[in-house]
This record gives sequence, structure tokens and C-alpha cells, in this order.
Amino acid sequence: MVQDFQAAADFLRTHDACSGKVACVGFCFGGAVANLMAVRQPWLSGAVPFYGGWPTASEAEQLEVPLQIHLAGLDERVNAGWPDYKAVLDTSNAVYDAFVYEGANHGFHNDSTPRYDSDAASLAWSRTLDFFAYRLSP
Repeated sequence: MVQDFQAAADFLRTHDACSGKVACVGFCFGGAVANLMAVRQPWLSGAVPFYGGWPTASEAEQLEVPLQIHLAGLDERVNAGWPDYKAVLDTSNAVYDAFVYEGANHGFHNDSTPRYDSDAASLAWSRTLDFFAYRLSP
């Protein structure tokens, strides 16, 4: 399935309406896809995973794509892998920012569930748009 996302990104990058800069964002499973895209598409201008799974350490060591990572403070499952991933990012001098939204649950950005946290979602989305504005600017 990740190959489909890679093909879509390749298509966008060469489309007449595109500047050639492409970034991605994903939530939950899509967050894992955003992380995988970042390690498998080194030409991406950025990736923003929201509470997604992590690539393997060997993949993460090769990371060249700037990341903005959003984590829900109460998300024990996803956050369990964060320290190891962070250690690899730090060792490899990756460019990234990570934000933990204390008191927020996995899925805090999804306004159709009881886990929705409007304050965390608003702040995270504002940061995401700023990241894209910077990374995708000509």
C-alpha cells in the first residue's frame, strides 16, 4: 500500500500545477504512512505524522526529510516506540520537531470522536500549516 502513496507523490511532484515540492501529512495509520514516506522518498520536502507508527531503526537512520511529529500524551501504544525513534533521529542529526499534547488521546485531531481535543487539534494544525508554508515555499 505504501507504494501507492509513493506513486501518488511521484505523480504530484512532476505535475504541471506543482512547484516540484511535495510534503505529506497523516493521522494514525496515515501517520505511520507519513513516517514511511519520509524514509522511502528522500526528495520529499517534509512529512507531518500525527500519532503514527514508526519506521524501523535502519530505515530511520537514512532519514533526510524534515519532520514535524505530533504525539498524544495519553497514547501509550504509539508513544512506547517514541524514545527509540527519537534516539535514532538524534544520533543521525535528523531535522525534526516533536510536540506532545499532554492530556490528549490518540485521535485528538478527529472531531467526529469523543477523543477530539479542540485546543490540541487547533495548535497542532496551526503548527502543521506553518511547517508546510516554510517547507513548501518557493
